[in-house]
Amino acid sequence: MKNLHRYIEQTNLKPTLVDADIEQLVSDAKTHEFGGICVPPFWVEKAKRDLGESDTQLVTVIGFPLGYQMTEVKAFEAKQAIKNGADELDLVWNISAFKAGLTWPKIEIAKIASITHEAEKVLKVIIETAYLTEDEIIKACKICADAGVDFVKTSTGFAPEGAQVNHIKLIREVLPSNIGIKASGGIKTYEQAIAMITAGADRLGTSSGVNIITQIK
Repeated sequence: MKNLHRYIEQTNLKPTLVDADIEQLVSDAKTHEFGGICVPPFWVEKAKRDLGESDTQLVTVIGFPLGYQMTEVKAFEAKQAIKNGADELDLVWNISAFKAGLTWPKIEIAKIASITHEAEKVLKVIIETAYLTEDEIIKACKICADAGVDFVKTSTGFAPEGAQVNHIKLIREVLPSNIGIKASGGIKTYEQAIAMITAGADRLGTSSGVNIITQIK
């Protein structure tokens, strides 16, 4: 697959990462022309400086990794990330509130979507499929679509399992065509990457982007 590199958001969200890891992430992105890199909020400013004029998108996470922060905290985090140079925000939705049957997740996502879109940035929402039944995945996708997201993302990478092909297919069936899918969590090989794209993924969040690219057949 000739343009596979543009699907990849090379990611490092390890708690022990240091500045050299950000520099390596940026270097790999420039070398392989990855579509994006995903870094923790603390490192957004440095990553933005290091990327320079590169067309690689700078992605960071909001409410990571559990999503049960107060909405006001997430809103501040989103504004700060955009101020620091983030192009795209990957928001962990409030799974706890969703499981409790509350309407708040939709309200929260809509608020963060408004902040993001006012700044002409992109919002992805992590629904964490590992904790959801298929019926809950369908409901989650409908909530995200109604709240105005740009992408639905499968996983943080911190849950018991990551992206699954059957979930990507299900999400693609449910979402409107104008909303993309980011498959993430456990994507380590070329075969897995192609399977996710074939199933309907538009982006791939992975810490194994270089390995995947070097496996291209």
